[in-house]
Amino acid sequence: MWYNDNMITKRAIAFDIGDKRIGVAVSDPFNEYAMPCETYFRTRNFGADVRAIAKIAEEKGVGVIVCGLPVSTDGTESEQTEKTRRFIEALQRATALPIILEDERFTTAEARETQMIGGVKRDRRKQTIDSIAASFILESYLKRMKNQEKEKIMKDELKTEELGDELERIIELEDEDGNTEKFLHIGTIEYRGEWYCFFQKAEPETEEEEDEVVMFRLEGEGDDKRLATLEDEQLMDEVFAEFCHQYEDFENSEEAMELE
Repeated sequence: MWYNDNMITKRAIAFDIGDKRIGVAVSDPFNEYAMPCETYFRTRNFGADVRAIAKIAEEKGVGVIVCGLPVSTDGTESEQTEKTRRFIEALQRATALPIILEDERFTTAEARETQMIGGVKRDRRKQTIDSIAASFILESYLKRMKNQEKEKIMKDELKTEELGDELERIIELEDEDGNTEKFLHIGTIEYRGEWYCFFQKAEPETEEEEDEVVMFRLEGEGDDKRLATLEDEQLMDEVFAEFCHQYEDFENSEEAMELE
C-alpha cells in the first residue's frame, strides 16, 4: 500500500443560501474541483434550517464551509445580503468549522446558462440551479486558494517558472518496504460510491514509464485515509475506462480551455 498523509486534506463545502432553497456543493478529496450536490428546501423554521445545514457539513466530513454572499453588481450590499449574513452568523454558532465568505455575483446567471446548455427542462431547473450555483461559488474559492498557494511558493523562492502548476501536484509516495518515489497526481474520480486517484511518475526513466498510469482506491475517513492498491483486474479496467471518459470530457470543457 502506498500512502501520504500530507497529500490528503479535508474537503470544502459551499452553500448558496436563498430564501426558499440552499444549494450544496463539495470539493473532491484533493480540493481541485467542485461538484454540485443536493438542494436543501427551506422550512419556515429558521433555527431548523441552520441546524440542517450544519448537519450536512458535518456529514460530508469537510474542513471548511464556504458561503456565497450576494451583493449588487457594483459591489454594494442589499437587503438580501443582510438576510444571508444573519443566516451565516447563526450557522457559525451552530458549527465549529471555519466559514469563508465568497462573492457570489453572477453565479446564478452562470448556473442558469449551464442548465440551458445542458438541456435541462424549465420545470426541472429549480431542482438543480442552486447546487450548480454553489459549485461556482466553491470553484471561485478553490481557485483563490490555489493562487494564494502559488504566491507562497514564489515567496519561498522555489522554481515556479520550471515547475508551474505541476509543483502543487507532485507528491512522494512510500511503499510497504519503505521505498519512496515521486508521483504526479493527474486526477481523482468517484466511481460507484468509491474514490479513485490516478498518478504518473514525476521522473520517468523510460518511455513506458512516461505513459504508465497508476491508480489507487482512497480508503478510510478523516486522518485515517490511505491509498490502497487494486487487486481486481476487472474493476481496474472499469475504473480506468471511467477515468479516460471523464478526462476526455474535461479536455473538451471550457475550464480546460481556460487552463491552457
